[in-house]
Amino acid sequence: MNKKVLLSAVMLTAVFSQNTFAQEITLDKIYSGYYRGKGIAGIASLNDGENYATIEKDGIAKYNYKTSQKSGNIVDGSFESYIFSADESKILLQKESQDIYRHSFWGKFDVKDLKSNKVTALNNGNWIQEPKFSPDGSKVAFIVDNNLFYQDLTSGKITQITNDGKKNSIINGLGDWVYEEEFGHADYYQWNKAGDAIVFVRFDESKVPEIYIPIYGKSLYPTEMRYKYPKAGETNSTVTANLYQLNSAKTTALNLGSFENYYIPQLWQTNGKDEIVLATSNRHHNHVDLLKVDTKSGNVTKLLTETDNAWIETDNLTLEFLDDNSFLWASERDGYRQLYWYDQAGKLKKQVAKGNWEITDYYGYNPKTKEAYIQTTEKGSLNKVVSKLNINSGKTTLVSYPEGNNSAAFSKTFNYFINTTSTAGTPYRYVLKDASGKEIKELQNNNELLSKLQKDNFVTKEFITIPNAVGDQLNAWIIKPKNFDPNKKYPLFMFQYSGPGSQQVSNSWDGGNGIWFEMLAQKGYVVACVDGRGTGYKGAKFKKVIYKQLGKYEIEDQITAAKWFGNQSYIDKSRIGIFGWSFGGYMSSLALTKGADVFKLGIAVAPVTNWRYYDTVYTEKFLQTPQENPEGYDQNSPTTFANLLKGKFLLIHGTADDNVHFQNSMEFSEALIQNKKQFEFMAYPDKNHGIYGGQTRPQLYEKMTNFILENL
Repeated sequence: MNKKVLLSAVMLTAVFSQNTFAQEITLDKIYSGYYRGKGIAGIASLNDGENYATIEKDGIAKYNYKTSQKSGNIVDGSFESYIFSADESKILLQKESQDIYRHSFWGKFDVKDLKSNKVTALNNGNWIQEPKFSPDGSKVAFIVDNNLFYQDLTSGKITQITNDGKKNSIINGLGDWVYEEEFGHADYYQWNKAGDAIVFVRFDESKVPEIYIPIYGKSLYPTEMRYKYPKAGETNSTVTANLYQLNSAKTTALNLGSFENYYIPQLWQTNGKDEIVLATSNRHHNHVDLLKVDTKSGNVTKLLTETDNAWIETDNLTLEFLDDNSFLWASERDGYRQLYWYDQAGKLKKQVAKGNWEITDYYGYNPKTKEAYIQTTEKGSLNKVVSKLNINSGKTTLVSYPEGNNSAAFSKTFNYFINTTSTAGTPYRYVLKDASGKEIKELQNNNELLSKLQKDNFVTKEFITIPNAVGDQLNAWIIKPKNFDPNKKYPLFMFQYSGPGSQQVSNSWDGGNGIWFEMLAQKGYVVACVDGRGTGYKGAKFKKVIYKQLGKYEIEDQITAAKWFGNQSYIDKSRIGIFGWSFGGYMSSLALTKGADVFKLGIAVAPVTNWRYYDTVYTEKFLQTPQENPEGYDQNSPTTFANLLKGKFLLIHGTADDNVHFQNSMEFSEALIQNKKQFEFMAYPDKNHGIYGGQTRPQLYEKMTNFILENL
C-alpha cells in the first residue's frame, strides 16, 4: 500500500520570474516548477570517513567533509545512481532504467575500475536487475528474466546460477509483486562475506491467481498486462531459501521446516565470512524467526523468535551485527519500538533503551564509542530527531536539531554527518555537522523557495490536538486563510491518509499536496488533517488497536474530528469535505457513507473499497484472511454501506493501477448505482496508482479544485 502519494511537479523548461504571476499560489505555478526545491542527490560516505560522494549533472562528485569543498569528479558522465565495491576500487554505474513496479526496474550498468580505468559493461550492455558486487569486488551478481547470474569482472565470463526462471511462474533472487510492494524491496539474494556463496529466495508463483489489466494505448485492440497478484485469502508464492556455492557450482535447498517459513521478508550478511541471516514469518506476520545459515555446510540455526499479539512490522525489520557478531534488533515488545542487544548465539543481553518514544530509523554503529546512531521521537511524536545511543548505558545524546523532521547521512567513521532538516514552515536544509552535532556549514537551503511562497502569502500550519471518543488526544494540523477572522464561519476541507503506522501530522515540510492546500486556504477554506487511531509514532497500543477491524476506528476518529471542528465557532458544520488517496481514498469513501451526516463532500483517489480485493501481505497483517475474519472485511467496506451515501462524491482511479486495482472503484460504483446514488467518476486511461504523466496531474488537480469550489 502506498504510504504517501505526493503532488509532484511536472518538469517544464520555462523559467518564471516572480513578477509573472499575481501574488498568490496557483495551479499553474505549482506545475510549472516555480516552487521546486533544491536538494543533494546520492550522498554516500567514502571509506576514509573524510570525504563523501554525490550525484551531479556532470558525474559522481567528491567532497571533503572538513572543508565541504569539492575536489573533483570520481567519474565523469551522467548517471542515475552508483555503488562502490567494498574496497572502493570499482564503481557500479547505472546509465539508464525502465521502471517495472514500485521498486523494480530494468537497468543498464557499467563497472569502472578506478585504478586501471577499465570499463566493463554488465551482461554485455543488456538490461539487468538488482546488480550487487561480491565482497571483494571481483564479481557482480544480477538477475535477467527471473534467473540469477554472476559476471567475473576480470575475465568477463558470465555464469548462470539458475535456469528455471519463467515469467509469471518461477523467480530467482527477485521478489514477486506482493513481496516487492509490501516488504519494500525487489532483491532477495545476498553474497556471504567470503564471496564464495550466495543465498537466494526462489519464488514459485505458478499457483498464484493472475490479474488481467487492459492497456488501451492507441492500438486498434487493447493489449493486456498480466501478472501474479495474491488477493487476501488466496494462494501466495511458495518460497524456498537456496544456497549456491561458487566453487562447486552447486545449489542446495535450505531446510527451513523447523521454523516459520511462509514468508522470507529479508536477508542480511553478518560479520562472519560464512554466514547469512534470514528473517522468516508466518502468514499472520505475528511470529518471526531470525535464522543463521552456514554457507559452508548449509546448516540452519535459529537466533531468536519475535512474537506479537497483533502483528510485527515485517516490512521494517532492523538488524545490525557488531564486530563480535552480537547484534542489535528492533522490537515493539514493550509498547514502543526500541533496540535490544543479543549475543552472537541469540541470547538477550539487554534492552538498550527504554522510554515512551520510538526509534524510527537506524543509521549504524560506531564500535569505538559503543554508540548506535538512530532517529527517534524523543522530542514528541510530531518531530523526528537524530541521536547517538550508548548501548551500554542506554543514554541518548541529541546530535540533530531538536525540532522538525531530521535525518542523517553519516561518514563511515561517524565523525561527520549531513543533517537533512525541515519544519512545517521551513523547507529542507542540508547542514554538515561533526559527531557532537556542532554545525560546520550549511550545504544547501531552500530560502529562495520559501521567499517565493511567502510573497505568495504562504501560511504556516498550526498544530493542535483533538480528543476522540475514548479520550485519546489526536495530533492534527490546521491551515487557516491568511486574513483569518475568528468571527467568520469557513468551510472545512480535511485531508488524511490514516493507514496503519503512517503519519501525516508531523512538523515537516510538505512540498507536495501541502502547497495545494495552501492554495485552497487562499480561496477561503480552512484545511485540516488529523492522525487518528492506527497511525504511527505514538506507541504500539495506539497503532494496533485496529487489529482485525481495519478501517473501523480510523473512520470513527475522522468523524469525531469533523464533528469537533464543526463545533468550533469559525467552522460552518454544513460545509465539511474530506480527501484522500489510496488508504486515504478508502477513508474518504467511508466518510461519505458511514459519516454521510457529517461530510458534505468527499474525494476518493485510487481507493480500496473492499479489502477482499487487496493483496495478502498487507491486508492479512491487519485483518487476517477473509475466511478467518469475514466480518472484519465486510463491516469496514464502503461498498457494504453504499446505500448511506449523501453529499457530493468524486471517485477517481487509474485504469492500469497495478496496486489498488480499478476493480475496487468499479465494484463501489456498481453498488452506488444500484442504490440510485449520484456521484462523479473520473477514470485515467492506462495510469497506475500514482496517476501521472504528461498533463495528467495538472488536469487531475484542476478537476479536484473545481469540484471543491463548486460544491463546498
